[in-house]
Amino acid sequence: MPRLPMIADDKMTDAQRRAVNSITSGKRGRVGGPFPALLRSPTLCERTASLGEFLRFETSLPPRLSEMAIIITAHYWRAQYEWFAHAPLAQKGGLADDIIEAIRVGKRPAKMAADEEALYNFCTELHEKKRVSDATYKKAVEVFGETAVAEIIGLSGYYVLVSMALNVSGVELPAGEKLPFPE
Repeated sequence: MPRLPMIADDKMTDAQRRAVNSITSGKRGRVGGPFPALLRSPTLCERTASLGEFLRFETSLPPRLSEMAIIITAHYWRAQYEWFAHAPLAQKGGLADDIIEAIRVGKRPAKMAADEEALYNFCTELHEKKRVSDATYKKAVEVFGETAVAEIIGLSGYYVLVSMALNVSGVELPAGEKLPFPE
């Protein structure tokens, strides 16, 4: 049982109901993942969901790359549920299974396309060193442009927040699912 489960309808404040309505009327259509935990602060929940909707569905990156950035973050934060939810989306978006598995186990993928390598280098350096070198930044801008680099930063930061909310609240995988990261 998660520490911060969904709040029962009859226990919600008006602000919490507004946040739920805002989320369910958007592209997600449901209040899951980190949002039951964040609902304790309805304004935070609603604004987080709005930012997440943009980052998940509207960036200039194709799903293969945006989901790659998300699973890199899930790996660094050992966010079990985030990995469970986004690794299949990375696969569906066209990211190769061997790349997904290498990221899961913390190894550099052996074969990546140029854009995947630029994104991998940028995201892993950002998570490991808390900044990126001039060379890594320059390469990312050459490959993606400044707008997409800003979006990669946003994806990485947003999914750190999501990872924290999931990990602190203890969102569990569905029964029978194997944990992607040993505890």
